[in-house]
Amino acid sequence: MTEGITAAAHAEAMATYAAAGLKRAEALGNRGPLRLGRDGRLVPAILEAYERTGFYVFENVIDGAELSALRGELEALLERAPVDNGATVDRQGRPAYGQEFARPVFSLIRPLVDPWGGTAALGGRHPVKMRQPTFGDEAAPKVVFLMTGMCQTMASGLRLYGHPQLLAVAASINGDDFVPYNDATFIKQPGQGGAVSWHQDGVTHWDNPAWDPGIHGFNFQVQLYDTSAASCLWVVPGSHREGKIDIPARLAANGGEEQLPDAVPLACRAGDVTIANRQALHGSFANTSPDFRASLTFGFHRRASVLGAKGALSEEGSVIYDEARIEARSKVVAVAIDARAQHYPDEPRFSYAPLAGRETELAFTPENWERIIRNYNLNDLSI
Repeated sequence: MTEGITAAAHAEAMATYAAAGLKRAEALGNRGPLRLGRDGRLVPAILEAYERTGFYVFENVIDGAELSALRGELEALLERAPVDNGATVDRQGRPAYGQEFARPVFSLIRPLVDPWGGTAALGGRHPVKMRQPTFGDEAAPKVVFLMTGMCQTMASGLRLYGHPQLLAVAASINGDDFVPYNDATFIKQPGQGGAVSWHQDGVTHWDNPAWDPGIHGFNFQVQLYDTSAASCLWVVPGSHREGKIDIPARLAANGGEEQLPDAVPLACRAGDVTIANRQALHGSFANTSPDFRASLTFGFHRRASVLGAKGALSEEGSVIYDEARIEARSKVVAVAIDARAQHYPDEPRFSYAPLAGRETELAFTPENWERIIRNYNLNDLSI
């Protein structure tokens, strides 16, 4: 069921569902500080919880000063967003931001819609559309739903990409030779934010003889504001171990209702960072709440999952990921590490094994920004 509900009725139904979901989430034991052992790896208890449930909430990872910088740049970008997809001006008639980049920075939607559900977008991995509550104003302007390219649009975003603790998590899960995936910032405007229908991210390796629950990698989400159960991502615990799920059948077994009874919300405080297995069944509902959500999302893969794989999702044509393509995208990690080290000189610096010994070559400089960072997302590694 996708239509026929008012925003007020949707908000009321979500409040009841959210309260039950929060209780389920409390019992999972997959939330707490980001703890590394003496070996620089995640402590075994966190790895066990992540591998058991398919996600984890790291609490209070990003400090207040860094949060302030990230919020400031994000809010400035939203002020300069175009009035619609493909438009060249913002709401004040100024030139919209981002026209100098090869890919659009902003994706806009009508309030409360599910733009991907029930379409062929992103490999058809969103087969069932979420409810789209009536907004009450058909002439309402479009709202920003998604933003891309945080490493080139936000200086603080590039520095975040080089965060030593988050990169240590990537190495713990995907090995020292991990490689980056992509990034996208999800925006849930209060009372207007769109839905992301139930899906599994991976599309490439479901029939791979070497399939296992981690073969499609994971995503971080850095939460810039307190994120409520009404506005956050929801995940079905343990679903990353099920293989490719028949999502329409799953929803049909629930009477066609989108509120899956075993899903839990990843409600967070500002500065928390979630990690979710890309094979986990997850989604988010239309945001009829008064809560704002901004989630800086970026992921990492095992090198073995990407090397020789055919590009998927946003790729055009039949791109095969070879060593040169992987290195080109991985250089962004190295530049980000140096950008962070220059800004936070007293913080421990992460050593990225695939490009070790090339720190001078891959320093954060104006030349390397132009050579490596500008339009870096054309080299994303999507599987």
